[in-house]
Amino acid sequence: MTSHAGPSPAHGAAATTPASGSWFAPGSHEFITVVIADGRPIFRDGLRRLLQTEPRLRIVGETGRGVDAATLVLNLRPDILLIDFAPQTTFETLHALAAAGDAVRTIILAEFVDHGDLTKALELGARGLVLRDSAADVLFKSINSVLAGQYWIASDAVVDASAGLRKLDAELRSRRVFGLTPRELEIVRMVVGASTNKEIGEKLAIGENTVKSHLTHIFNKVGASSRIELALFAAHHRLLDSA
Repeated sequence: MTSHAGPSPAHGAAATTPASGSWFAPGSHEFITVVIADGRPIFRDGLRRLLQTEPRLRIVGETGRGVDAATLVLNLRPDILLIDFAPQTTFETLHALAAAGDAVRTIILAEFVDHGDLTKALELGARGLVLRDSAADVLFKSINSVLAGQYWIASDAVVDASAGLRKLDAELRSRRVFGLTPRELEIVRMVVGASTNKEIGEKLAIGENTVKSHLTHIFNKVGASSRIELALFAAHHRLLDSA
């Protein structure tokens, strides 16, 4: 568990900044203080480097242990806590901060959070969720939004927790398509409906060779090797629910 007495020099990968040169309100001389709590040193280092590209952000503390996050926040009183999602320790941290009446805005960083876990995190005081495969700019936008009193869920600001939950459900449905294009999803739907390559070609006004090419791309993306495997995969992952 470490704290930083002062700012570190900016270096590392930068996000695309807006025309003003900063994601945060111009003209203000106040720093936005941040604590990072993430158990993976490589990710924590990359996150630090990213945050240091924004002049108004100051990382005042870091910890690799989720259980230390509440102590660090209560000692340093940052504006923002960025915390890796590990259900039990994250919930304990949020509970401790809420019990202490701390005003830090907590943003959870996660590969995936289900509806129930996000509901609990929001009830305990979390203000945002950023999925780890998001663009770098999303993190800056999320910080800006929660500082303005909004919630941030996945890729957008929302006005309240219930709207955030609806947004997460929609976001996760959209991410379940495994990189398939709308046309490829249409072909998957036809395969599940037992259409032949010739029938698919006729319905889409494309040649059979083009259908075969699409199927090859689809198989590669989802790891299937046959139409039966593709149909089973689509059913198991509810692939067509969002198509």
